[in-house]
Amino acid sequence: MKIIQLTLLLFLSNFLLAQNNETQYLSGTGADKTVNWKFFCSAGMNSGKWTTIAVPSCWELQGFGAYNYGHDKYENRINETGTYRYKFNVPAGWQNKQVNIVFDGVMTDAEVKINGKLAGPIHQGAFYQFKYDISKLLKPGKENQLEVLVNKHSGNWSINEAERQADFWIFGGIFRPVYLEAKPKENIARVAVDARANGDFQANVYISGFKNAVEVIAEIQTLSGKTESKFETAVNAPVCNVSGKMASPKTWNPEFPNRYKAVFKLLDKNGALINQYSELIGFRTVEVRESDGIYINGVRIKMQGVCRHTFNPKYGRTSSKALSIEAVNLMKDMNMNAVRMSHYPPDKHFLDVCDSLGLVVLDELTAWQKPSYDDVVGRKLMEEMIAHDVNHPSIILWDNGNEGGENNNLNDDFAELDIQKRKVLHPWQDYDLTNTLHYSDYNSLALDGFSKRKIFFPTEFLHGLYDGGLGAGLDDYWQMMWNNPLAAGGFLWVFADEAVERTDRNRELDSDGNHAPDGILGPYNEKEGSFYTIKEIWSPVQFEKRYISPEFNGSFRIENRYFYTNLNKCTFDAEWVSFSSPDKNRTEEVNSRENLKIDLAPGQKGMIQLKLPENWQKFDALRIKATDQYGRVLNTWSWPVKYPEAKIKELLTETSGEKPTIQETEKELIVKTNKLNFTFSKTDGTIQQIKNGDRLIPLSNGPVFVAGEKKVKQSTHRFEDNVLVIETVFENNDMLKWTVFGNGLIDLDVNYEPNNNCLFAGVTFDYPEKNVVGIKWLGNGPYRVYKNRMKGVEFGLWEKAYNNTITGESGFKYPEFKGYHSEVYWAKIEGKDSPDFKVYIHSKDIFLRMLTPADPKAPARTKIEYPKGDISFLNGINAIGTKFTDASSSGPQSNPYQFNSAKIHGGKLNMKITFDFR
Repeated sequence: MKIIQLTLLLFLSNFLLAQNNETQYLSGTGADKTVNWKFFCSAGMNSGKWTTIAVPSCWELQGFGAYNYGHDKYENRINETGTYRYKFNVPAGWQNKQVNIVFDGVMTDAEVKINGKLAGPIHQGAFYQFKYDISKLLKPGKENQLEVLVNKHSGNWSINEAERQADFWIFGGIFRPVYLEAKPKENIARVAVDARANGDFQANVYISGFKNAVEVIAEIQTLSGKTESKFETAVNAPVCNVSGKMASPKTWNPEFPNRYKAVFKLLDKNGALINQYSELIGFRTVEVRESDGIYINGVRIKMQGVCRHTFNPKYGRTSSKALSIEAVNLMKDMNMNAVRMSHYPPDKHFLDVCDSLGLVVLDELTAWQKPSYDDVVGRKLMEEMIAHDVNHPSIILWDNGNEGGENNNLNDDFAELDIQKRKVLHPWQDYDLTNTLHYSDYNSLALDGFSKRKIFFPTEFLHGLYDGGLGAGLDDYWQMMWNNPLAAGGFLWVFADEAVERTDRNRELDSDGNHAPDGILGPYNEKEGSFYTIKEIWSPVQFEKRYISPEFNGSFRIENRYFYTNLNKCTFDAEWVSFSSPDKNRTEEVNSRENLKIDLAPGQKGMIQLKLPENWQKFDALRIKATDQYGRVLNTWSWPVKYPEAKIKELLTETSGEKPTIQETEKELIVKTNKLNFTFSKTDGTIQQIKNGDRLIPLSNGPVFVAGEKKVKQSTHRFEDNVLVIETVFENNDMLKWTVFGNGLIDLDVNYEPNNNCLFAGVTFDYPEKNVVGIKWLGNGPYRVYKNRMKGVEFGLWEKAYNNTITGESGFKYPEFKGYHSEVYWAKIEGKDSPDFKVYIHSKDIFLRMLTPADPKAPARTKIEYPKGDISFLNGINAIGTKFTDASSSGPQSNPYQFNSAKIHGGKLNMKITFDFR
């Protein structure tokens, strides 16, 4: 009996194995797991010899061939080839199976041989999965040899136009995984699913080796394996359609990315299983409604999106599931709900993560700014893209090329090939129901142009370069886009800087000048300042702008900008915080906490109310952190509780001390107080030298007004009791006043009328950059700001060591040290070879400019003018532009200041600062 049972068990086991699909990787599975193959490169680095290479990989990143950026002229390129060889074995049991060899992506033309025989026609096109049936070429149970000849540049001119002359790095090689799939001779080759939000379900089932199949069963299962619905259909052709209706499915959307497992079973006339195939799917309905908007499950959405290339400095276009998870999580952390696959289809695992975590996707047929794929190769590659990607619920629209690269003969083919009939976009064009204009200026957002009835949907906007664009300008843009019903959102250019580690330059990072440092993130996903600006502006929780004054009653007006989520699913944590003084280690104390809840439907506005602690006005700041239902922090907002004057009064409680002494020369006033010696110009009152004992503190040549020269009317000095006053009055009665106290403190009062249409306003000093070690401050931070990028910083206690990062070009240490910092209350400047000193700012809304950021080698329109000098105290600062537009084109926050002196501060701006050089 035991022998019979064992024999039956083995039979059933072998039977089930025969019906299942098996996968055997010949390469590694991604950048983080590779397999070495034999390799011969024809030209460039390490060419002319047989060696080994990691597969998958881009061969340049492995030290072969030559680097090319898409703009390189053909005569400057090496059209190297790579020959790959790999020996492998397959089980003897595969003798009676259909075995396909699958290439997920090869750049660019691939000729494949198995055991010396061609597997099929040469495949052309880099970003598309292709496969060959090699069943008759294999020797099951014995050693086999795979040989692949790869041409970096295609033999098809249209592919080179589309893929090799684009605005991105051009790599070569087998850059995505290679594997074998073994199936029964009669099998389900693939399925195409359309699952709608109302439960309607249909699928086209493609059967290979159609012979004995009579029925297909489709089971809709939860991810844990529970069957929720079952649909059946008879089979009488190689392609059959199975359909039905599922009752009340949990729908997929970017906020609730619910998915199911669709299991397809191919049965013979006896009901025996021939083959089984499964896909993860989502029930959702996408509509593009004319002169209205883009709807998912009946809800009109706005896409808060970014364009993304598949790129890594170490691996080029080769990726991994871990890298995809990291990228999508970073997008979700910025409160994005959409991503555009610019300018080619991505790896499957990236789409899987978008499905799982909730990002809507524009999937794109490759092209760049010129008519690209010809009709034949374009149709073939489109078929491969749609067959590969069709079932991902995250994909809501297709892109036919990019920026004039579409082949209009293929427009209708998308609907023919796609069971879901998703709409097609032409990025950068007014096409069909949408206007996807790229890089419009702010004024065009009024949507009063020639296509004002179209859905406005820029597939690229606010082009980043170095530290410009992206978050800079987004606040103005988004207010306009959010409030216009016909604006469906848009996609920032681009996700990350694309600087490659040059294997021919000792791993030096190269972004091809200003072609590729365009990202919100650095090349290794370092977070630049715009990351946090975007996070705040695109947070689904929006706090109405307000300041905390003594009359604060604990209430905030908020808006729910989710599309599907009630704010009762979020948590709000409020903290009242106190901060240490400049002379103590950086510390903060949380004095009181409160957990808040609010019931607020999507799109609604309401009030959230705090219980004010009895002594709330004694605290320094209020912070509120919002967290979504999945534990992801949406944003943290912070508000100073005390005005600067009140906070500085707490910190500076000393008496004035003894009377300073003064010595006059023909041109200078030399003032001694405590252990300090100050030298002032008698001509204009500027400080010329500061010494603490014998040690020089090299702050000098200030204060000087930053916006235009002012003629001195007179400069005088006098004692008021034990205090020395040095006062300079200018012709328009602007005034600078020093007050020197016997305890060593020194006050600066500034009273002036700014120039009309000025970029910045305030006063500045010289301070040698070589003498700066770091800075500690109380104010907004830790990132620098611009006039059109004020969001994304928090009020708190911050500290930074000096760095000379040029955003997107060199250094890559963030946050950058140099630049403008907002809402500063006090700062401690840490000196090198000179004593530290402190500044206390009594006035509201003052910016501290700390040194001048170095210019990139090719700054374009992101180069901005900074005030002269090195350390400045400013009432106003200037904006930064994008790669293609000057700052003035990006909206009101980007424009220079305009003053009517009769209406602002009685005609004058005021500023008070206390310096402590002790």
